[in-house]
Amino acid sequence: MNDRVRVDVAVVGAGLSGLAAAWELRQLGHSAIVLEARDRVGGRLLNHELGNGAVVEVGGQWVGPTQQAALGLAAELGLKTYPTHTKGASVIEYRGRVRRYSGEIPRINPVVLIEIERARRKLDRMAAQVPLAAPWEARQAQRWDRVTFAQWLRRNAFTGGSRMLLRLAIRSVFGTEPEDVSLLHVLFYIHSAGGFNMLVNTEGAAQDSRIVGGSQLLAIKSAERLGDAVRLSAPVRRIADTGDGLELSTDAVTVEAERAIVAVSPTLAARIEYDPPLPGHRDQMTQRMPQGTIIKCMAVYEEPFWRAEGLSGIGLSDGGSINAIFDNTPHGGSPGVLLGFLDGRAARIWGQRTVEERRAEVTGVFARLFGERAAKPIDYVERAWAEEPWSRGCYSGAFGPSGWTDYGPTLRAPVGRIHWAGTETATVWNGYMDGAITAGRRAAAEAAAALAASA
Repeated sequence: MNDRVRVDVAVVGAGLSGLAAAWELRQLGHSAIVLEARDRVGGRLLNHELGNGAVVEVGGQWVGPTQQAALGLAAELGLKTYPTHTKGASVIEYRGRVRRYSGEIPRINPVVLIEIERARRKLDRMAAQVPLAAPWEARQAQRWDRVTFAQWLRRNAFTGGSRMLLRLAIRSVFGTEPEDVSLLHVLFYIHSAGGFNMLVNTEGAAQDSRIVGGSQLLAIKSAERLGDAVRLSAPVRRIADTGDGLELSTDAVTVEAERAIVAVSPTLAARIEYDPPLPGHRDQMTQRMPQGTIIKCMAVYEEPFWRAEGLSGIGLSDGGSINAIFDNTPHGGSPGVLLGFLDGRAARIWGQRTVEERRAEVTGVFARLFGERAAKPIDYVERAWAEEPWSRGCYSGAFGPSGWTDYGPTLRAPVGRIHWAGTETATVWNGYMDGAITAGRRAAAEAAAALAASA
C-alpha cells in the first residue's frame, strides 16, 4: 500500500529546477516534497565514473562566468569549478582537408570570417529587440516567428563556409536542425544568453568551466540538504484537483498538496494525466516544443596525448556526423578524454545504429582530426538522451515556427493550482543549468504567493 503524505507544495522532478524550487519553498517557510521518476536525482545531469576517482559527465556539464545562479549554487554547496581546456591550436576538417587554427573561429577564408561576423552582429541586434519575458511582444515577432533559422540563413549567408559554421552552431546549441527551429526562438535564446558569442564560444562563455567532481553533484548535494523530502522511483502518473487541493498519484506515494510545481520539460509534462484535463491550448503548446536529439560520445585514452602535440582538443568537422569536439579530460589531468556530439539529424540517424557502429564512426572522426592514436581508445562512453524514458531528448525543448507567437504566454502561466518550472521556462540562460535553477525559484515564489493569497 502506498504511503500518503500531505504538504503545502508537491514538486514533480528532481532535476536542478525541481530541487531549487523545493529549497526555495523551504526557505519561505513552506513544506514541500520532490517526486522523481528515476532512481537518482539530476534529471539531464549525470556523472559517469571512469575509475580511480575520475569523473566525466554524460549529461549537462558546463558553466559560464555570467551564469550567476549556477555558480552561486555551486559555491553554496561547497563545489569548485575548473576551466575547459583550450590551450593550444584547434583543428577543423573542412571539405576533406584538416588544418589547425587559433581563436574561436577557423580562418578557412577571409570572406567567411567577414560574413560570420556580419551575421553575428545582425543576430545580436535583432535579439536585443526580443523581450525575454514575452518574446511574442517583439515588434517583429510575427515576421521572425513565421520562418525557420534555415530560411534566414539562406537569405543572409552566401558562402558555403559561413553557412556550414552557422548550421553547426544551431546543431550544437539546440541539438536540432536549422530547419526545425523558429528564427524568433533563436533570437530569444541569443538574448537569453547575452549574445551569440556567449552561446558558441568557450572561454568566458557557455562552455567556460566544469564542476570538480562532475555537474551532477549540484543536484546530489541539493537533494542531500532536502533529506527525505526527495522521493525517488516515484513517477507522477496523475495530478487531480479535488476541489480542496491537489492529489498526485505515483507508484510509491500519494501526495495531497495545496499547489504543485511541475519541473520537467513540456514534452514530459504532457505525459502526466490531469484531472480535469489541461486546457487544449496548454497541451497544444507542449506538442510544439520537442526536445533536441543528442548522443554525447566520449573516447577515453591513457593520457590527453594531443596536448603534448600542441593541440587544445577542440575540433570542428563538416564531415556530417560529429561536428563539435572538446577536450573533456577530468579534473586532475587523466585519463585523456575527447568528447564529440552526435546532434540533430546525425543523432537521429546514428541513434538507430549499434553502439559498436557509433564507436567506429566517432573514433574515426577523432582520428582524422587528432591522428591515429585517437582511433584506439581504452574505453568508449556514450549517452543517447532520446532513449531516456524520463528525458526523451536533450538539451532542451525548442519552438518551431509560430510557437512563440501562438503559444508563448502559455509556457509559464499557471493552470489552476499547477505551476511550471524547468529550464525551458527560464528567461535568462534558457536551456542551461542556470536557467533551470532560476526557473525553479520563480515557480516557488509563484506558489508561495498563491498560498499566502489563499490563507
